[in-house]
Amino acid sequence: MNAGVSERAKMDAGDWYCCIDPELDGMRERAYEAVHEHNMLPPRQRGNVSPALAALFAFIGREVRIEAPFHCAYGINIELADRVYLNAGCTILDTARVVIGPATMLGPGVQIYCAEHHKDPELRVAGLERARPVLIGEKVWIGGGAIILPGVSIGSGAIVGAGAVITRDVPAGVTVGGNPARKL
Repeated sequence: MNAGVSERAKMDAGDWYCCIDPELDGMRERAYEAVHEHNMLPPRQRGNVSPALAALFAFIGREVRIEAPFHCAYGINIELADRVYLNAGCTILDTARVVIGPATMLGPGVQIYCAEHHKDPELRVAGLERARPVLIGEKVWIGGGAIILPGVSIGSGAIVGAGAVITRDVPAGVTVGGNPARKL
C-alpha cells in the first residue's frame, strides 16, 4: 500500500499514513518549539502573533491575533485570513489544511481536529490515521469550547454555539449548537 511513498506524502494526499514517523516527529518538534516561544513571550514581545508562529504557518493575513496559550500539531497547514482572532486555549491539530476565513473569531478553548484515527484497534495503536481538511468561511463566530471534527466545512456568517461538537458541514448563515451540533 503506497510502497516507497513517505508518510508525509500520504498525509498530504489524505491517504492512510502512520503518524509514528521520524519526518513527522521532526515537523511536530519544530511546531512545539514555535508554540512554546509564542506562549512564553511576554505580550509586548509576542505582539498579535509571535514571529515563530508567523514563520511556521502556511499563511497569516493582516491584523491576525492569537492569544496564548495556543497549540498546533504542525502549523504548516494553517491558513489564517485577515482579522482572524483565536482566543486563549485554542488548539488546531493540523494534519491537513485548516483555512479560517477573514474576520472569523474563535472563542476560548476551541479545538479543530484534522486527524481521523483508524477504526480497527490494532491499526489505530500502530498509528494509522488519515488527514481531512477543515475549512471555515468568513465572519464566522465559533463559541468557546466548541470542537470541530475532521473534514468539516463551516460556511460564511455561521455561528457555532459554545461547547458544540461539529460533526458535519454547517451551511452559510446558520446557527448550530449541541452535541452533535444541530441547527438552532
